[in-house]
Amino acid sequence: MRKPIVAIVGRPNVGKSTLFNFITGKRISIVENTPGVTRDRIYAEGEWRNRKFIIIDTGGFEPYAKDEITQQVRRQAEIAIETADVIVFMVDAKEGLTASDHEVANILRKTKKPVIIAINKVDNLGDPPPEVYEFYSLAMGDFITISSIHGLGIGDLLDKIYEYFPEEETEDIDEDVIRVSVIGKPNVGKSSLINRILGEERLIVSNIPGTTRDAIDTYVEKGGHKFIFIDTAGIRRKSKIQENIERYSMLRAWTAIERSDVCLIVIDALEGVTEQDTKIAGYAHEQGKGSIIVVNKWDAVNKKTGTYEEYEKQVYEKLSFMTYAPVMFISALTGQRVDKLYDKIKYVADQASLRISTGVLNDVLNEAIAMVQPPSDKGKRLKVYYITQVGIKPPTFILFVNDEELLHYSYTRYIENQLRRTFGFEGTPIVIIPRERKKGEAVV
Repeated sequence: MRKPIVAIVGRPNVGKSTLFNFITGKRISIVENTPGVTRDRIYAEGEWRNRKFIIIDTGGFEPYAKDEITQQVRRQAEIAIETADVIVFMVDAKEGLTASDHEVANILRKTKKPVIIAINKVDNLGDPPPEVYEFYSLAMGDFITISSIHGLGIGDLLDKIYEYFPEEETEDIDEDVIRVSVIGKPNVGKSSLINRILGEERLIVSNIPGTTRDAIDTYVEKGGHKFIFIDTAGIRRKSKIQENIERYSMLRAWTAIERSDVCLIVIDALEGVTEQDTKIAGYAHEQGKGSIIVVNKWDAVNKKTGTYEEYEKQVYEKLSFMTYAPVMFISALTGQRVDKLYDKIKYVADQASLRISTGVLNDVLNEAIAMVQPPSDKGKRLKVYYITQVGIKPPTFILFVNDEELLHYSYTRYIENQLRRTFGFEGTPIVIIPRERKKGEAVV
C-alpha cells in the first residue's frame, strides 16, 4: 500500500527544515539561519495516528531570482508538489506576508491539491497575534499557527494533514499477483531487461543514464502465474545527481521497493558490485523484501573455467548481508537465461510467504540447542524456551528466552541458519525477535 506523501514548501528561511526534523524525530535536514541552506528535497518517513507517510522537505521558493542554482531549487520544490498528496505551505508570522508568499500561493492554487497554511514562529500559547490574519488575503482557507522550533501547534497541524490523506485501501490487484521491482544504478540494463522479459519494446531503452524517469507498472502472465513488473529510474549516489528530475525518480524508486514482493537487484557484470549497489541491496534487505541478484551483461564477460563460481563468490563477499539471495547471470541483450527469471521470482515469492507450524519449528529449535548450547555470561546461561512464527513477507519469528541481553547476535544467526538449512527461505530475509517469557507463561 502506497504511503501518502506530504510536501513542505515555502520561501527560504521560514522554518521548513525545523518542522521536517520535528515531525520525523530526526535531525535529517540541515538547520541554519541562512536562506537557501536546504537546496535539495529531503524525504523521510513520519507517522501520525498509526498512519505512516513520507514527508518531503524542500528548498525555498524565490520566484524572482534568476541565478541557475535558485531556479533549480524552485524546480525541486515544484517536483515535490507534483508528487505530494498534501502540501504544507509555510509562512513566517514575524516577517509577515510577502510578494514571494503570494507567488508561491499562485503556484499552489493551480495544483488542485489540499494545501494547509502553517504560519510559523508564533512562539506563544493562546490566541494568535493580530498580524497573522493578513494571511487570509491569500484566499486559501484556514491556517494553523505553529512554532516549529518549540513544537507548538504541530499536533493540530498533523491532525489537519491526516484529514487529507487518501483513504487506506488495498490495491485493486489479485492477491496472487507477484509485484516485482527492478532496481539498480542507472544504465545497468533495467529497462532492457523488462523489454526482454515482456518480449516487446514497451519501455524506452537508451544508454544515457536516467532515461527512465518514473516507476512504470507492467502486468504480465506467464506459466499460469501473474506478475507486475515495476521498472524504476536508476538509483544514483546523491553526489552524482545533477538533473532535478532524478531526485524525484529516486523517491519513486524507494516507493517501488516498498510496495514490491520481490526485488530484482540488477548489477553490471563489467563493473561488479559497487558501493552504490550495496546501498540499494541494503535498502531492499531492510524493507524485508525477497531479492534476486541479477548480474546483467554476462555475455560481455570474458569467461574461463571457474569464472561463474568466482564471480558469485565476489558478489557474496560484497553483499555479505544478503547471502540468502540467489545470483542469476543473464544478458538482457541476448536473452541469455532471462526466461529462467520467472521461475526464480515465483520461487522466492513462495519462500517469503512460507509458514511453518509451531510444533515443527520447535523440533528444529530443540535439535539446534542440543548441537550448540546457548551462551552464558557471568555465570548466567541463556535459556531458549520456544519459537513461533508471527508473520510472512518476510518470515518473522518470536523467540522466547529467559533474558534478551544474553541472546548474542551470533546465536541468533546460528538459529537463523538452522531454519534456512531445514526450510530453505531462499531469497528472503528472516526476522527473529527475542522476547522474554513472562512469569507463569505456558511453554508451547
